[in-house]
Amino acid sequence: MTSDDLHARRVAAVRAWTRFVEAGDADAVRPEILRSWELSGVVSPDVTQAPLDDEGDTAELWNASPLQTAVTRVQDELRRTAEDGDLVIAVTDDQTRILWTYGGRVMRRKAETVNFVPGGRWDERSVGTNALAIAGRTAAPAMVFSAEHYAEVVHNWVCWAAPVFDPATGRPLGVIDLSTTWDRTHPIGLATARVMARLIEGALPADRRTTLAGDAAPAEPGLTLTLLGTAQVWLDGQRLLLNRRQTEILALLALHPSGLSVEHLHALLYGDASVTTSTLKAEVSHLRAALSGQLSSRPYRLTMPVATDVEEVQRLLRRGEVRAAVRAYGGDLLPGTDSPALAQMGDYLAVSVREALLATPDPDAVLRYSELAPYDTAVVEACLAALPVHHPVAPLLKGRLASAR
Repeated sequence: MTSDDLHARRVAAVRAWTRFVEAGDADAVRPEILRSWELSGVVSPDVTQAPLDDEGDTAELWNASPLQTAVTRVQDELRRTAEDGDLVIAVTDDQTRILWTYGGRVMRRKAETVNFVPGGRWDERSVGTNALAIAGRTAAPAMVFSAEHYAEVVHNWVCWAAPVFDPATGRPLGVIDLSTTWDRTHPIGLATARVMARLIEGALPADRRTTLAGDAAPAEPGLTLTLLGTAQVWLDGQRLLLNRRQTEILALLALHPSGLSVEHLHALLYGDASVTTSTLKAEVSHLRAALSGQLSSRPYRLTMPVATDVEEVQRLLRRGEVRAAVRAYGGDLLPGTDSPALAQMGDYLAVSVREALLATPDPDAVLRYSELAPYDTAVVEACLAALPVHHPVAPLLKGRLASAR
């Protein structure tokens, strides 16, 4: 994008912002920006800085957060990115409160003037529209350019933010944001934020044991499996590095707690493929060693407490908690698996989630689902049909529908 293009984009953004502030008219902005502007109405567009929490309290939160360990482990990469692009990088908690920042020389000074520093609260109700607030609220990457920010004091900024999730539970821990001046906007900004988020997720400490619902984990030993959208296996809070087949075997055993004979397990895992039972037995032997022997024979059965995100989604659906179920649903079950039983279970679960949304089209749940299944227009259409005409989420859903088509 040329400097003339960027300038024209900035002028258009300022005009749209002015129309909204003065008359509430904003038909020329992205749906997610309009939604955020509407949520920002409790603050003045003339606000000059974010509210600042107590320094000591913020330090305590940071020291207690698993993000602190992760950021420390990858801070060289984060700092290099900030210095090379003259960016300020911020990491927040799940309340969009900044816990850590690092900035290039120019952006660091600009950040300090608006309290874009540890303790600064950057949710929409505190300082208005910004990428951190949108990413934290929607659990999806966000970009906010120039006057798309609600507060005029940051109209000279462009921000890219991506949520950081706990890989074991899918629970959002906070966001990472990259900010610079609007004239340094670059097409790879949002992709860079996503990469930084994945970098932090990969560096999270392995001893933070949490349940699938995000609460403190029980003290007793156990196995936790994340199978939806990605594959993560944790034993007593320690990450296990397993190959694809071993993870599939573990998934099948977890979903059949009473146990499986070698023949039954072979059929569920390989179907009609010409794979010998000795191959399967070798994989089970390696798996038993990784589990410290907690896998019995005749039948094959896990001999420890087991929790999976598959069972968590099913439990929430049975209770009618559709929004929580969609939040726990990370996507397809072991994407790309060639186990016929796991593929069938994945299809069944996907249909169950979809039917629950069609029956109860909760707008927040549909927004989350549309990130996972962007081309499933029927669910979005059902939600729009059920919403009042002027519901604040409707423009964002219409934008998703237009993108899918």
